[in-house]
Amino acid sequence: MKFGLMAPYKQGPVEDGAYVQRLAQITEDLGFESIWAVDHVVMCPDYQSKYPYDPSGRSPFEADVVQPDPLTWLSWAGAATTTLRLGTGILILPLRNPLVLAKTAASLDRLSGGRLLLGIGVGWVAEEAAAVGTDFTTRGARTDESMAAMRALWRDEPTSSFAGKTVQFDRVVSRPRPAQPNGVPLIVGGHSPAAARRAGKYGDGFYPLGVFGPALDELLGLMREEARAANRNPDEIEVTTAASLDPDLIEMLAGQGVGRVLVSPPTGDLDQLPASLDSFRQAVMHSSSAS
Repeated sequence: MKFGLMAPYKQGPVEDGAYVQRLAQITEDLGFESIWAVDHVVMCPDYQSKYPYDPSGRSPFEADVVQPDPLTWLSWAGAATTTLRLGTGILILPLRNPLVLAKTAASLDRLSGGRLLLGIGVGWVAEEAAAVGTDFTTRGARTDESMAAMRALWRDEPTSSFAGKTVQFDRVVSRPRPAQPNGVPLIVGGHSPAAARRAGKYGDGFYPLGVFGPALDELLGLMREEARAANRNPDEIEVTTAASLDPDLIEMLAGQGVGRVLVSPPTGDLDQLPASLDSFRQAVMHSSSAS
């Protein structure tokens, strides 16, 4: 199993460049495969949308939580490391122009030597979509087309064209291409059946946020069913999820087919971080690597 570390929002100065680079170096030195950043373009303190990952319907990310742009943040982390993979968990795809995003993602992937993992989702904040000037009600369809359009830009030679309902371009060139031969992996995030189907049909990976136990089995089954219907091999769709540092939970997730677990650091104090993760590394990461 692979392990990733989430950025320590609310715990450390994630907007400070020196802090970010030292955090990335420690993460790499501790044996983590990847480091992950979350995404909101703007925060809307008076939102009425329901946060789907807490019974209260309220997000733990209040308006005063600093959230740098994830791809800019990851580029800073990548510049200070050599093997650490760089993940967005997740980036809200329908808030962005897919051609601009394809160029940014390909540039980061090329500059980092092929280390980007682009976790994407449709978003849950209608007020944020309105502030950016996008249609919240069509976000699913636009996400599907954006994924296909970005892959066309990364793949097609000598020029790229795409004719969809929401994205159209004809005979364009986008350089650089990603360093990864098949383009930047697109990891579909979400907790809904629609997200599972999208991952099965279009995704390189699936990140079923906040879903555990039998509900996770159901989502993974739906993802695999959709993959087979699209003549894809479901075993090639890597499953990522976020979990606590509980070894029993991680063992259960491994048994359900999860290949990567993201954990939040127990402290944002970088002097204390290695020691605070030592028991987890010894009990879980080392044994998982050995198996």
